[in-house]
Amino acid sequence: MPAHVPPPRPSHLLYLHGFRSSPASAKARLTLQRLRELQHGAHAPVHWLCPQLPPSPREAMDLCLALVREAAPSRLVLVGSSLGGFYATWLADHLDCRAALLNPAVDPARDLRAQIGELGSWHDPSLRFRFTEEHVRELRAYEIGDLHAALPHPERFLAVIARDDQVLDWREMSQRYRGAELRLVDHGGHALDDYEHAHLDAVLEFLGVRAN
Repeated sequence: MPAHVPPPRPSHLLYLHGFRSSPASAKARLTLQRLRELQHGAHAPVHWLCPQLPPSPREAMDLCLALVREAAPSRLVLVGSSLGGFYATWLADHLDCRAALLNPAVDPARDLRAQIGELGSWHDPSLRFRFTEEHVRELRAYEIGDLHAALPHPERFLAVIARDDQVLDWREMSQRYRGAELRLVDHGGHALDDYEHAHLDAVLEFLGVRAN
């Protein structure tokens, strides 16, 4: 049996936050901190990209594609949390790159319809935005095939899924990402409270981020 061949060291890491979240999310900040620790003193450190995603899915994906246009697909890696996991799934399929997903949304057009209206950011409620019916329709454009079927290239993905997720159905997530590298855990909730100590290093290892 051939030895495991690690993925190439990435040049760019794009982190995609969840719905109503921001680059200030705990998992985004922890990922950046660990990345800096691993890359300390590196001659060519991994470029960290973590934009504030607009409420429009079309605008969000246009922004992401513009941010990574200079990155070779083999050197680009993604991390996506919740809705960001849905986006990262489409981007990884579209760009042929690796992605680590943290409790990824499977059918956000269905789930977020109830959120239509004026909303605030979790990290700064004073930042208001409108989520609309048009945004729900835009989400459908980024679905890959049958949402109840496995993805065409599951080997591109690592999915961390908590059975006690209070927002998303772990069974639906597990079915969607069958064939991927799954870390199915009993505890952590939707926020994956134990992300730093239980999952972060495994996420970065899957993506090829290693100490210098």
